[in-house]
Amino acid sequence: MNRRPSRAARLLTELGVTLALVLVLFPFVWILATSLKPAELVADPGRWVFAPTLDHWREVLLRTEVPRNILNSLIVGLCTVGIALLVGCPAAYALSRSRRSGPLRFSILSAEMMPPAILILPFFLLFYRLGLIDSLAGVVVTHLTLVVPVVTWFLIGFFDAVPRELEEQARIDGCSVFGAFFRILLPTIRPGLGAAAVFGFVLSWNDLFYALILTGGESRTLPVAIAGFWTFRGIEMGKMAVAILLAVVPVLTLSFFVQKHLVRGLGGGAVKM
Repeated sequence: MNRRPSRAARLLTELGVTLALVLVLFPFVWILATSLKPAELVADPGRWVFAPTLDHWREVLLRTEVPRNILNSLIVGLCTVGIALLVGCPAAYALSRSRRSGPLRFSILSAEMMPPAILILPFFLLFYRLGLIDSLAGVVVTHLTLVVPVVTWFLIGFFDAVPRELEEQARIDGCSVFGAFFRILLPTIRPGLGAAAVFGFVLSWNDLFYALILTGGESRTLPVAIAGFWTFRGIEMGKMAVAILLAVVPVLTLSFFVQKHLVRGLGGGAVKM
C-alpha cells in the first residue's frame, strides 16, 4: 500500500528544489545585472540597486564583431553536428550489431579522452599546408574529433535497445539492410538522435582551445570573442556579461525545441513494443 508523503517531507522537498533553483539561476541573474549596470558601477559586484542601462548591449551588438562571431559559432556547431550524425549513426549501428565490438567501442571512447593539446600541433601544420588556418572549415574538422566519439558512443546504447526482431521482421517484409536502417531503426532511436545532437552542439559551441589557436579576424567564434574582452587594461565586465548571455541563448533555444526528445533520450531511449 502506497503511503502519501507527509507534509514535512513535501515541505523539505520543495525547500531543496527551491535552493537548487536559486543556486543554478543566481549566476545568470548576476550576469544579467552586470550587463545592465552603468559603466561606473560594473566594478562593484555588490551593488544591486541602480538605474539599468543598455549601453553595454548597444556597444556589443553594434560596435563589435560579436554578432558575426555568433554566426560563425552557429555555422561551425550545425555543420559539426550534421557531419557527426552522418558518421556516428552508421558507426554506432555497426558496432551495436557486431558481436566482437568490445575493443572497438573502447577505442572510440578513448579517442574522447585524448587531450586536445596533443592534436593541435599536427592540425596546425596540416591546415597551414592546406590553407585552412583562419577558416571555419578547419574548426569544423577539429571539432569532429570531439563530437564524433561522443555521438557514436551515445547512439550505440540506443541501437542496443532496439530488438533485432524488428530488423528481421523488416527484412522478411522485403526491406533491405539500408531500408530497415532508415525506415525502422532511425525513427525508433529519434530521441537518441535529438539528445546526441544537443550534446554535440554544446561541445562545439563551447570549444575555446581549437578556435583560439586556429582562428582570427573574421573567422573567430563566440568563445574566442568572449575571451577577447579580457584585455591588457583589465576585464570589460559589462561587455563580457552581454556576450555570455548571448552565448547561452542558442543553447537554451535548441534545448527548448528538442526537450521532449532530450528527456526521452536521457531516459535510455526505451522502445515501445
